[in-house]
Amino acid sequence: MALGWGWLWRCWAHRSACQAWGSQPAAWHTGAAGKVLHSRMRSAQFIHPMSYNRRASSRLLHTVPSSCCYSKTNSEAKYKDPFKLGSSDLKSLYDDIKKELLVTTKELKDMCEYYFDGKGKALRPMLVVLMARACNSHYNNCREVQPEQRSIAVIAEMIHTASLVHDDVIDGSDSRRGKKTVNQIWGEKKAVLAGDFILSAASVALAKIGNTTVLSILSQVIEDLVRGEFLQLGSKENENERFAHYLEKTFKKTASLIANSCKAVSILACPDPKIHEIAYQYGKNIGIAFQLIDDVLDFTSCADQLGKPTAADLRLGLATGPVLFACQKFPELNAMILRRFSLPGDVELAWQYVSESDGVRQTTYLAQRYCTEAIREISKLQPSPERDALIQLTETVLTRDK
Repeated sequence: MALGWGWLWRCWAHRSACQAWGSQPAAWHTGAAGKVLHSRMRSAQFIHPMSYNRRASSRLLHTVPSSCCYSKTNSEAKYKDPFKLGSSDLKSLYDDIKKELLVTTKELKDMCEYYFDGKGKALRPMLVVLMARACNSHYNNCREVQPEQRSIAVIAEMIHTASLVHDDVIDGSDSRRGKKTVNQIWGEKKAVLAGDFILSAASVALAKIGNTTVLSILSQVIEDLVRGEFLQLGSKENENERFAHYLEKTFKKTASLIANSCKAVSILACPDPKIHEIAYQYGKNIGIAFQLIDDVLDFTSCADQLGKPTAADLRLGLATGPVLFACQKFPELNAMILRRFSLPGDVELAWQYVSESDGVRQTTYLAQRYCTEAIREISKLQPSPERDALIQLTETVLTRDK
Protein backbone atom coordinates (compact mmCIF):
# COMPACT_ATOMS: atom_id res chain seq x y z
CA MET A 1 0.00 0.00 0.00
CA ALA A 2 1.99 2.95 -1.33
CA LEU A 3 0.91 5.64 1.08
CA GLY A 4 4.36 7.15 1.58
CA TRP A 5 5.15 10.39 3.33
CA GLY A 6 1.80 11.84 2.32
CA TRP A 7 0.19 9.31 4.67
CA LEU A 8 2.57 10.35 7.41
CA TRP A 9 1.64 13.96 6.90
CA ARG A 10 -1.98 13.10 7.49
CA CYS A 11 -0.84 11.78 10.86
CA TRP A 12 0.22 15.31 11.70
CA ALA A 13 -2.67 17.21 10.22
CA HIS A 14 -4.06 18.60 13.48
CA ARG A 15 -3.66 22.22 12.49
CA SER A 16 -4.51 24.25 9.42
CA ALA A 17 -2.24 23.80 6.43
CA CYS A 18 -0.34 27.04 6.93
CA GLN A 19 0.15 26.48 10.65
CA ALA A 20 1.37 22.94 10.13
CA TRP A 21 3.78 23.88 7.35
CA GLY A 22 5.24 26.68 9.42
CA SER A 23 5.71 24.45 12.44
CA GLN A 24 7.71 21.72 10.69
CA PRO A 25 11.51 21.63 10.83
CA ALA A 26 13.39 22.99 7.87
CA ALA A 27 14.33 19.50 6.70
CA TRP A 28 10.70 18.83 5.81
CA HIS A 29 10.46 21.85 3.53
CA THR A 30 12.99 20.47 1.06
CA GLY A 31 13.56 17.28 -0.88
CA ALA A 32 11.11 14.71 -2.21
CA ALA A 33 9.30 14.33 1.09
CA GLY A 34 8.79 18.07 1.35
CA LYS A 35 7.32 18.22 -2.15
CA VAL A 36 4.85 15.49 -1.28
CA LEU A 37 3.90 17.29 1.92
CA HIS A 38 3.51 20.58 0.11
CA SER A 39 1.19 19.01 -2.48
CA ARG A 40 -0.89 17.50 0.33
CA MET A 41 -1.14 20.88 2.01
CA ARG A 42 -2.51 22.51 -1.08
CA SER A 43 -5.43 20.07 -1.05
CA ALA A 44 -6.43 21.67 2.29
CA GLN A 45 -8.23 18.51 3.35
CA PHE A 46 -6.74 15.96 5.71
CA ILE A 47 -7.96 12.49 6.57
CA HIS A 48 -7.66 11.23 10.10
CA PRO A 49 -4.54 9.03 10.20
CA MET A 50 -5.34 6.41 12.76
CA SER A 51 -7.83 4.33 10.81
CA TYR A 52 -6.50 1.55 8.64
CA ASN A 53 -9.99 1.04 7.27
CA ARG A 54 -10.24 3.04 4.06
CA ARG A 55 -14.02 2.82 3.99
CA ALA A 56 -14.15 4.56 7.35
CA SER A 57 -11.85 7.40 6.37
CA SER A 58 -14.63 9.57 4.96
CA ARG A 59 -16.24 9.61 8.39
CA LEU A 60 -13.09 10.77 10.10
CA LEU A 61 -12.53 14.22 8.62
CA HIS A 62 -12.18 16.69 11.44
CA THR A 63 -10.39 19.69 12.82
CA VAL A 64 -8.43 19.39 16.05
CA PRO A 65 -7.44 22.28 18.33
CA SER A 66 -3.78 23.16 18.05
CA SER A 67 -3.04 22.79 21.75
CA CYS A 68 -0.83 19.83 22.57
CA CYS A 69 -1.44 17.32 25.31
CA TYR A 70 1.39 18.69 27.43
CA SER A 71 -0.33 22.04 27.81
CA LYS A 72 -3.73 20.48 28.27
CA THR A 73 -2.76 18.06 31.01
CA ASN A 74 -0.46 20.44 32.84
CA SER A 75 -3.11 23.14 32.89
CA GLU A 76 -5.69 21.03 34.73
CA ALA A 77 -4.45 20.13 38.21
CA LYS A 78 -7.70 18.36 39.05
CA TYR A 79 -6.57 15.16 37.32
CA LYS A 80 -6.05 12.29 39.70
CA ASP A 81 -3.09 9.93 39.67
CA PRO A 82 -4.37 7.29 37.21
CA PHE A 83 -2.55 4.44 38.91
CA LYS A 84 -4.00 5.29 42.33
CA LEU A 85 -7.47 5.71 40.88
CA GLY A 86 -7.47 2.25 39.30
CA SER A 87 -5.41 0.45 41.91
CA SER A 88 -8.41 -0.90 43.85
CA ASP A 89 -9.55 -2.83 40.77
CA LEU A 90 -6.09 -4.32 40.23
CA LYS A 91 -5.10 -5.31 43.78
CA SER A 92 -5.07 -9.04 43.11
CA LEU A 93 -4.43 -8.86 39.37
CA TYR A 94 -1.41 -11.16 39.29
CA ASP A 95 -2.89 -13.62 41.77
CA ASP A 96 -5.97 -13.87 39.58
CA ILE A 97 -3.81 -14.43 36.50
CA LYS A 98 -2.00 -17.27 38.26
CA LYS A 99 -5.37 -18.83 39.10
CA GLU A 100 -6.29 -18.76 35.41
CA LEU A 101 -3.11 -20.60 34.45
CA LEU A 102 -4.01 -23.75 36.41
CA VAL A 103 -0.58 -25.34 35.95
CA THR A 104 0.21 -28.63 37.68
CA THR A 105 3.79 -29.18 36.45
CA LYS A 106 6.24 -27.18 38.56
CA GLU A 107 8.58 -26.24 35.71
CA LEU A 108 5.77 -25.03 33.47
CA LYS A 109 4.23 -23.20 36.43
CA ASP A 110 7.51 -21.40 37.15
CA MET A 111 7.89 -20.43 33.49
CA CYS A 112 4.33 -19.18 33.07
CA GLU A 113 4.39 -17.17 36.30
CA TYR A 114 7.88 -15.76 35.76
CA TYR A 115 6.80 -12.36 34.41
CA PHE A 116 3.69 -12.15 36.60
CA ASP A 117 5.76 -11.01 39.57
CA GLY A 118 4.01 -7.67 40.08
CA LYS A 119 7.01 -5.70 38.83
CA GLY A 120 5.57 -4.77 35.45
CA LYS A 121 3.94 -1.43 34.67
CA ALA A 122 0.49 -3.04 34.27
CA LEU A 123 -0.34 -0.18 31.91
CA ARG A 124 -2.78 -2.21 29.83
CA PRO A 125 -4.91 -3.47 32.76
CA MET A 126 -4.90 0.07 34.16
CA LEU A 127 -6.15 1.52 30.87
CA VAL A 128 -8.82 -1.17 30.68
CA VAL A 129 -10.30 -0.63 34.14
CA LEU A 130 -10.20 3.16 33.78
CA MET A 131 -11.94 2.91 30.40
CA ALA A 132 -14.52 0.56 31.91
CA ARG A 133 -15.26 3.02 34.71
CA ALA A 134 -15.36 5.99 32.31
CA CYS A 135 -17.81 4.24 29.95
CA ASN A 136 -19.98 3.00 32.81
CA SER A 137 -20.10 6.50 34.25
CA HIS A 138 -20.94 7.99 30.85
CA TYR A 139 -23.76 5.53 30.17
CA ASN A 140 -25.50 5.04 33.50
CA ASN A 141 -23.60 7.11 36.11
CA CYS A 142 -22.18 3.94 37.69
CA ARG A 143 -18.41 3.98 38.14
CA GLU A 144 -18.07 0.40 39.37
CA VAL A 145 -16.20 -2.08 37.19
CA GLN A 146 -18.25 -5.12 36.22
CA PRO A 147 -16.66 -8.55 36.82
CA GLU A 148 -16.61 -9.24 33.08
CA GLN A 149 -14.85 -5.93 32.45
CA ARG A 150 -12.20 -6.72 35.01
CA SER A 151 -11.70 -10.07 33.32
CA ILE A 152 -10.75 -8.16 30.17
CA ALA A 153 -7.97 -6.45 32.17
CA VAL A 154 -6.68 -9.86 33.29
CA ILE A 155 -6.86 -11.28 29.77
CA ALA A 156 -5.14 -8.24 28.25
CA GLU A 157 -2.17 -8.65 30.57
CA MET A 158 -1.99 -12.37 29.81
CA ILE A 159 -2.01 -11.81 26.04
CA HIS A 160 0.61 -9.09 26.40
CA THR A 161 2.89 -11.27 28.51
CA ALA A 162 2.54 -14.24 26.15
CA SER A 163 3.62 -11.96 23.31
CA LEU A 164 6.68 -10.87 25.33
CA VAL A 165 7.73 -14.48 25.86
CA HIS A 166 7.42 -15.18 22.14
CA ASP A 167 9.16 -11.92 21.15
CA ASP A 168 12.13 -12.76 23.35
CA VAL A 169 12.49 -16.10 21.59
CA ILE A 170 12.26 -14.53 18.12
CA ASP A 171 14.70 -11.75 19.03
CA GLY A 172 17.06 -13.99 20.99
CA SER A 173 16.80 -11.58 23.94
CA ASP A 174 18.59 -12.41 27.17
CA SER A 175 17.08 -9.72 29.43
CA ARG A 176 13.60 -8.39 30.14
CA ARG A 177 12.57 -6.02 32.94
CA GLY A 178 16.08 -6.15 34.33
CA LYS A 179 16.26 -9.93 34.67
CA LYS A 180 16.98 -12.96 32.50
CA THR A 181 14.35 -13.92 29.94
CA VAL A 182 12.35 -17.14 30.02
CA ASN A 183 14.21 -18.44 26.97
CA GLN A 184 17.57 -17.64 28.57
CA ILE A 185 16.73 -19.72 31.67
CA TRP A 186 14.66 -22.60 30.27
CA GLY A 187 15.59 -22.59 26.57
CA GLU A 188 13.76 -21.48 23.44
CA LYS A 189 11.59 -24.57 22.90
CA LYS A 190 10.14 -24.52 26.40
CA ALA A 191 9.71 -20.73 26.26
CA VAL A 192 7.60 -21.03 23.10
CA LEU A 193 5.41 -23.63 24.82
CA ALA A 194 5.06 -21.44 27.91
CA GLY A 195 3.94 -18.51 25.75
CA ASP A 196 1.45 -20.77 24.00
CA PHE A 197 0.11 -22.01 27.33
CA ILE A 198 -0.44 -18.46 28.65
CA LEU A 199 -2.22 -17.56 25.41
CA SER A 200 -4.45 -20.63 25.61
CA ALA A 201 -5.34 -19.85 29.23
CA ALA A 202 -6.26 -16.30 28.18
CA SER A 203 -8.51 -17.74 25.45
CA VAL A 204 -10.30 -19.96 27.97
CA ALA A 205 -10.84 -16.99 30.29
CA LEU A 206 -12.16 -14.99 27.34
CA ALA A 207 -14.64 -17.70 26.41
CA LYS A 208 -15.99 -17.70 29.99
CA ILE A 209 -17.18 -14.10 29.55
CA GLY A 210 -19.78 -15.45 27.15
CA ASN A 211 -20.01 -12.44 24.85
CA THR A 212 -19.42 -13.42 21.23
CA THR A 213 -18.69 -9.86 20.11
CA VAL A 214 -16.03 -9.44 22.76
CA LEU A 215 -14.62 -12.85 21.86
CA SER A 216 -14.33 -11.82 18.22
CA ILE A 217 -12.70 -8.50 19.06
CA LEU A 218 -9.99 -9.93 21.28
CA SER A 219 -9.37 -12.82 18.89
CA GLN A 220 -8.48 -10.12 16.36
CA VAL A 221 -5.72 -9.00 18.73
CA ILE A 222 -4.02 -12.40 18.51
CA GLU A 223 -4.20 -12.30 14.72
CA ASP A 224 -2.76 -8.78 14.71
CA LEU A 225 0.13 -9.84 16.94
CA VAL A 226 1.13 -12.54 14.47
CA ARG A 227 0.72 -10.29 11.44
CA GLY A 228 2.67 -7.55 13.21
CA GLU A 229 5.55 -9.91 13.87
CA PHE A 230 5.66 -10.84 10.20
CA LEU A 231 5.68 -7.15 9.29
CA GLN A 232 8.61 -6.64 11.65
CA LEU A 233 10.51 -9.52 10.08
CA GLY A 234 10.06 -7.93 6.65
CA SER A 235 10.95 -4.53 5.26
CA LYS A 236 10.06 -2.21 2.41
CA GLU A 237 12.60 -1.50 -0.33
CA ASN A 238 10.71 1.64 -1.31
CA GLU A 239 11.72 4.26 1.24
CA ASN A 240 8.45 6.16 0.72
CA GLU A 241 6.51 3.13 2.00
CA ARG A 242 8.66 2.44 5.04
CA PHE A 243 6.93 4.74 7.49
CA ALA A 244 3.49 3.37 6.62
CA HIS A 245 4.91 -0.14 7.09
CA TYR A 246 6.44 0.89 10.43
CA LEU A 247 3.22 2.43 11.74
CA GLU A 248 1.12 -0.52 10.63
CA LYS A 249 3.52 -2.86 12.43
CA THR A 250 3.36 -0.61 15.49
CA PHE A 251 -0.42 -0.76 15.51
CA LYS A 252 -0.62 -4.52 15.14
CA LYS A 253 2.12 -5.40 17.63
CA THR A 254 1.30 -2.84 20.33
CA ALA A 255 -1.77 -0.70 19.82
CA SER A 256 -4.27 -3.36 18.70
CA LEU A 257 -4.33 -5.01 22.13
CA ILE A 258 -4.95 -1.69 23.89
CA ALA A 259 -7.51 -0.49 21.35
CA ASN A 260 -9.53 -3.70 21.26
CA SER A 261 -9.39 -4.22 25.04
CA CYS A 262 -10.76 -0.72 25.54
CA LYS A 263 -13.45 -1.40 22.96
CA ALA A 264 -14.33 -4.70 24.64
CA VAL A 265 -15.06 -3.11 28.03
CA SER A 266 -17.07 -0.36 26.33
CA ILE A 267 -19.24 -3.03 24.68
CA LEU A 268 -19.82 -4.59 28.09
CA ALA A 269 -20.70 -1.13 29.44
CA CYS A 270 -23.30 -0.01 26.92
CA PRO A 271 -24.84 -0.79 23.50
CA ASP A 272 -23.91 2.54 21.86
CA PRO A 273 -21.53 2.03 18.87
CA LYS A 274 -20.35 5.64 19.18
CA ILE A 275 -18.95 4.90 22.65
CA HIS A 276 -17.29 1.74 21.33
CA GLU A 277 -15.54 3.79 18.63
CA ILE A 278 -14.39 6.41 21.15
CA ALA A 279 -12.87 3.71 23.35
CA TYR A 280 -11.21 2.04 20.37
CA GLN A 281 -9.76 5.26 18.96
CA TYR A 282 -8.41 6.33 22.35
CA GLY A 283 -6.73 2.97 22.84
CA LYS A 284 -5.30 2.93 19.32
CA ASN A 285 -3.83 6.42 19.57
CA ILE A 286 -2.31 6.05 23.01
CA GLY A 287 -1.02 2.59 22.05
CA ILE A 288 0.84 3.91 19.00
CA ALA A 289 2.21 6.81 21.06
CA PHE A 290 3.43 4.38 23.71
CA GLN A 291 5.42 2.38 21.15
CA LEU A 292 6.83 5.51 19.50
CA ILE A 293 8.20 6.62 22.87
CA ASP A 294 9.52 3.11 23.46
CA ASP A 295 11.43 3.44 20.18
CA VAL A 296 12.78 6.81 21.31
CA LEU A 297 13.95 5.33 24.62
CA ASP A 298 16.02 2.78 22.72
CA PHE A 299 18.20 5.75 21.75
CA THR A 300 17.93 7.94 24.84
CA SER A 301 17.68 5.66 27.89
CA CYS A 302 20.45 3.69 29.53
CA ALA A 303 20.09 -0.08 29.90
CA ASP A 304 19.51 0.18 33.67
CA GLN A 305 16.47 2.40 33.17
CA LEU A 306 15.02 0.52 30.24
CA GLY A 307 15.52 -2.97 31.64
CA LYS A 308 17.02 -4.17 28.36
CA PRO A 309 20.11 -3.28 26.30
CA THR A 310 19.92 0.01 24.39
CA ALA A 311 20.27 0.03 20.60
CA ALA A 312 18.45 -3.31 20.77
CA ASP A 313 16.28 -2.45 17.76
CA LEU A 314 19.28 -1.58 15.57
CA ARG A 315 21.03 -4.78 16.60
CA LEU A 316 17.89 -6.70 15.57
CA GLY A 317 17.99 -4.98 12.19
CA LEU A 318 14.92 -2.82 12.87
CA ALA A 319 14.51 0.71 11.56
CA THR A 320 12.20 2.54 13.97
CA GLY A 321 10.91 6.11 13.93
CA PRO A 322 14.14 7.91 14.91
CA VAL A 323 16.06 6.11 12.15
CA LEU A 324 13.39 6.71 9.51
CA PHE A 325 13.30 10.40 10.33
CA ALA A 326 17.10 10.57 10.35
CA CYS A 327 17.06 9.32 6.73
CA GLN A 328 15.91 12.78 5.70
CA LYS A 329 19.28 14.21 6.73
CA PHE A 330 21.40 11.12 6.11
CA PRO A 331 20.13 9.27 2.99
CA GLU A 332 22.98 6.77 3.36
CA LEU A 333 20.89 5.18 6.13
CA ASN A 334 18.61 3.74 3.43
CA ALA A 335 21.24 1.22 2.33
CA MET A 336 21.80 0.19 5.95
CA ILE A 337 18.07 -0.31 6.45
CA LEU A 338 17.88 -2.60 3.42
CA ARG A 339 20.69 -4.78 4.75
CA ARG A 340 19.20 -4.55 8.28
CA PHE A 341 22.36 -3.03 9.77
CA SER A 342 24.16 -6.32 9.19
CA LEU A 343 27.65 -5.08 8.23
CA PRO A 344 30.30 -4.39 10.86
CA GLY A 345 29.96 -0.83 12.13
CA ASP A 346 26.41 -0.34 10.79
CA VAL A 347 24.80 -0.18 14.23
CA GLU A 348 27.32 2.31 15.57
CA LEU A 349 27.15 4.51 12.45
CA ALA A 350 23.34 4.46 12.39
CA TRP A 351 23.33 5.43 16.07
CA GLN A 352 25.61 8.36 15.26
CA TYR A 353 23.41 9.51 12.39
CA VAL A 354 20.32 9.44 14.60
CA SER A 355 22.11 11.41 17.32
CA GLU A 356 23.18 14.04 14.78
CA SER A 357 19.68 14.37 13.34
CA ASP A 358 16.34 15.43 14.77
CA GLY A 359 14.96 11.87 14.48
CA VAL A 360 14.35 11.50 18.22
CA ARG A 361 12.63 14.88 18.42
CA GLN A 362 10.47 14.19 15.38
CA THR A 363 9.38 10.80 16.73
CA THR A 364 8.55 12.36 20.09
CA TYR A 365 6.56 15.05 18.33
CA LEU A 366 4.65 12.43 16.37
CA ALA A 367 3.86 10.56 19.61
CA GLN A 368 2.59 13.84 21.04
CA ARG A 369 0.22 14.27 18.11
CA TYR A 370 -1.19 10.78 18.65
CA CYS A 371 -1.74 11.64 22.32
CA THR A 372 -3.51 14.82 21.30
CA GLU A 373 -5.87 12.73 19.22
CA ALA A 374 -6.39 10.30 22.11
CA ILE A 375 -7.40 13.24 24.30
CA ARG A 376 -9.76 14.53 21.61
CA GLU A 377 -11.52 11.16 21.49
CA ILE A 378 -11.84 10.47 25.22
CA SER A 379 -13.03 14.03 25.85
CA LYS A 380 -16.27 13.10 24.06
CA LEU A 381 -17.31 11.10 27.15
CA GLN A 382 -19.08 12.71 30.08
CA PRO A 383 -16.68 14.19 32.68
CA SER A 384 -15.59 11.75 35.36
CA PRO A 385 -12.45 11.17 37.43
CA GLU A 386 -11.66 8.14 35.26
CA ARG A 387 -12.04 10.06 32.02
CA ASP A 388 -9.67 12.72 33.36
CA ALA A 389 -7.26 10.01 34.48
CA LEU A 390 -7.21 8.61 30.94
CA ILE A 391 -6.30 12.07 29.73
CA GLN A 392 -3.55 12.26 32.35
CA LEU A 393 -2.17 8.92 31.16
CA THR A 394 -1.28 10.46 27.81
CA GLU A 395 1.25 12.65 29.60
CA THR A 396 2.54 9.65 31.53
CA VAL A 397 3.14 7.87 28.24
CA LEU A 398 5.02 10.84 26.78
CA THR A 399 7.23 11.56 29.79
CA ARG A 400 8.17 8.04 30.88
CA ASP A 401 11.85 7.10 30.96
CA LYS A 402 11.48 3.31 31.01
